[in-house]
Amino acid sequence: MIKPANIIVIGGNAAGPAAAAKARRTNPEAGVIMFEEGEFISTGTCELPYVVSKEISCYKNLVFFTPETFRQEKGVEVFIRHRVEEIDRTGKSILVRSLEENRLLKFNYDKLVLATGSLARRLPWLPAELENVFCLKSVRDLIAIRTYIRDKAVKSVVIFGAGYIGLEMAESFNSLGCSVTLLEKGSLPLPLSEPEVQHLILEELKERGIEFYGGISELRPITEGSRVKAFRIEGLRLEADLVLVAVGFIPNVSLAVKSRLELGRSGAIKVDNRLRTSEQNIYAAGDSIEVLEKVSGKPVYLPLATVAHNSGYIAGENAAGGNSFMKPVIKNIALRVFDISYVSVGLRLEEAVNIGFKAQSVYELAPNLVKVMPGSKKVFGKIVYDSTSYKILGASFLGGKEVTGYGDLISSFIHSGLDVRTLGELYYNYTPPLSPFIHLLSLLGRKAR
Repeated sequence: MIKPANIIVIGGNAAGPAAAAKARRTNPEAGVIMFEEGEFISTGTCELPYVVSKEISCYKNLVFFTPETFRQEKGVEVFIRHRVEEIDRTGKSILVRSLEENRLLKFNYDKLVLATGSLARRLPWLPAELENVFCLKSVRDLIAIRTYIRDKAVKSVVIFGAGYIGLEMAESFNSLGCSVTLLEKGSLPLPLSEPEVQHLILEELKERGIEFYGGISELRPITEGSRVKAFRIEGLRLEADLVLVAVGFIPNVSLAVKSRLELGRSGAIKVDNRLRTSEQNIYAAGDSIEVLEKVSGKPVYLPLATVAHNSGYIAGENAAGGNSFMKPVIKNIALRVFDISYVSVGLRLEEAVNIGFKAQSVYELAPNLVKVMPGSKKVFGKIVYDSTSYKILGASFLGGKEVTGYGDLISSFIHSGLDVRTLGELYYNYTPPLSPFIHLLSLLGRKAR
């Protein structure tokens, strides 16, 4: 029988609520408290760009629980606008500052879960305090961007970073009628993708009127008062009513560092397979931790919502006395860029070679439906595999919505260690309005023989 315990969760988005709710279910006798520095808990982060574009009507749709509803439904006490400033590992207590009252409070714990998340990476040469320079990481950021667009009649947007957030936001701003310029440190958009994918995405951006400049590492902004007015690049002046910095995320580990918890090589919190930190009574989950990547077998930083939720679930169960394990993670990421969808699973060819695999790849363009059907269009697929074992190491797909299913099937192949050639032996469903007569995955499997 699990003994009653005081369990504290630090962080109220994604991993935090998952951990708190699971801890309470695992040990109904436990007192579970969750602290969040901001004003919202349990929010959708991946959905933020689609509120900017108005595909999702209101930011309130992304706030899935209030402190009151979370307490009522999950049995967890929630404190928002409370910042945890210190962890006393020896005394098993924390100091929490009420930001509304500016006073310190002390809470004791038996087990602690750190779910402090990640922070938007900033550009050191672009002052963050300028009034029209934004990041998009939280509902608060979203509200600020939408308010600025409304109040300032924004017509021109410059985005630094052509990764996932940068591309999604380029589409969102474009849908609002803004002229959009994408600036990227790499030579092509979506730098952590296969070269073929990068070129295809660049073509899509050009067709949509998005200006793209690669190889940009630093620009001197032209300012006017407290805002950016424009940037100069290659003899051109880029007007900027609004600037979005979308250059990735870093783990929020300041509290972990202050508490002398061990970090991994990536700079995120190091945990074992039960998500314990270097302190046995402290667990960690979400965007602040390293996870073991299945294909390479190496610890990596992978700030994904699915990983955050799953790790929160496991950390919460174990903090409450359970015995659950975090299995190695297979990277499985999807992106929509206007009318095309992209999926990346596992390793890219370059990554696989650099790690030391005897990696080869096959690629193909094939229709998603038989050519005579309306809506039929080409889908690009590339599979990376080990030339000795024929095990799949990774894959990339670019096409319609169907590619998300292709990615999930490849993920299951990697999980099970199946031979890439098996893809050419499967019987795929076929009906003209829904699927092709000869499946792209079948073609790729045959090519790998």
